[in-house]
Amino acid sequence: MTRRYALVGLGSRARLYADALLGDWRDAGEIAALCDTNQTRMNHHNDRIRAAGLDPVPTFHPDAFDQVLAAVDAVVVTTVDATHARYVVAALEAGKDVVVEKPMTTDAAGCAAIAEAAERGPGRLVVTFNYRYSPRNSAVRRALAEGAIGQVTGVHFEWALDTLHGADYFRRWHREFRNSGGLLVHKSTHHFDLVNWWLDAGPELVFAQQQLRFYGDANPPAAELGPRPERSHGAPGLGSDPFLRDMAADPALKALYLDAEHEDGYLRDRDVFGPGIDISDTMSLLVRYDNGAQLTYALHAYAPWEGYRVVFNGTGGRLELEVVERAWASREAAIDPSAADHGDDDGHTERLTLHQHWQPPRDVPIEQGTGGHGGGDRLLLDDVFRGASEDPLRRQAGYLAGIRSVLTGVAGNESARTGLPVRLTDGGTRLAD
Repeated sequence: MTRRYALVGLGSRARLYADALLGDWRDAGEIAALCDTNQTRMNHHNDRIRAAGLDPVPTFHPDAFDQVLAAVDAVVVTTVDATHARYVVAALEAGKDVVVEKPMTTDAAGCAAIAEAAERGPGRLVVTFNYRYSPRNSAVRRALAEGAIGQVTGVHFEWALDTLHGADYFRRWHREFRNSGGLLVHKSTHHFDLVNWWLDAGPELVFAQQQLRFYGDANPPAAELGPRPERSHGAPGLGSDPFLRDMAADPALKALYLDAEHEDGYLRDRDVFGPGIDISDTMSLLVRYDNGAQLTYALHAYAPWEGYRVVFNGTGGRLELEVVERAWASREAAIDPSAADHGDDDGHTERLTLHQHWQPPRDVPIEQGTGGHGGGDRLLLDDVFRGASEDPLRRQAGYLAGIRSVLTGVAGNESARTGLPVRLTDGGTRLAD
């Protein structure tokens, strides 16, 4: 019997799962229902289903979610982050399996509700941390698990989002804390999950600082640029200003957002130097783990290049990973949406170096696959739609991993707000009272 899936939330991220079920994973399941707040977006996805040679499927608005659950075996949740818990809990309580994009939710209450539903019902919950499946990150996990540097004592992790990718969070719904929990929750949960997974440990103490220093209407770039439009579409500087995104020139953005905004008023191209932004773009964090390891972490969302550097110090040496996902952000790529896609690998390099005591350094091979994230996306989609295989690296993530990553960010937000460290208990799955 073909497994029936509902896609819940039909923005850009849903396309990964829709394309899989309409393509190479068609034998593993079918799209049986679409659910979104916007009928135009649902119609667009049905057009794509027709183009794949299949019949269109029923569409539902969120207030009819019980009807969605009655029609399917499993749901894929890619809605606005702050709404994840609503759909995940309802689906689990109905006995359905759930695939949810990171972050699993945005606050401690959502984590607790999801945990209770997951423990009570038969449904399986998978959180899609695609970075675990990237070959370079898997190579790190393998080296640490084999004891290449002995016991890990400290991690230094720096992530740079460039002015193509980083700026986009400040155009969209992510720019409002109530929707996303800020970048420490929305984006950094990727990174916190990697550290939890690499170390096979949970966070127990978090101290953080964060500020909005580049984007928004009160920082130097806004003053230097002068008066700004509310949005990119129709703005005089469109086509010359690298911070204005032309949705009309991108067929996917046009169909999903520009053509759909008449229904709900959602603007996908707000000005990144406009008012109303209440998330941070500059943040640093200290974490202590329950195995004694320490993390120093930094994220900047306005770098001239995109990538990350992570260093592990241990009792037997040091392991260093350096990844350049895009060597530089050009004005041309910013102005032309077809060149500004997140998958642009211009100048991509990666290197994993092992330094053991009393030994010369050596490069650790990174085996590459085909497709997105060095073949990692294919491995993830196999786990999602065909079930986890025997995997000594244990890359498939459940709700406990989702909670640990979210609560690291939640604790960071609270620490930055109060200026005090925040403690976690139960292996990093609960904020201390």
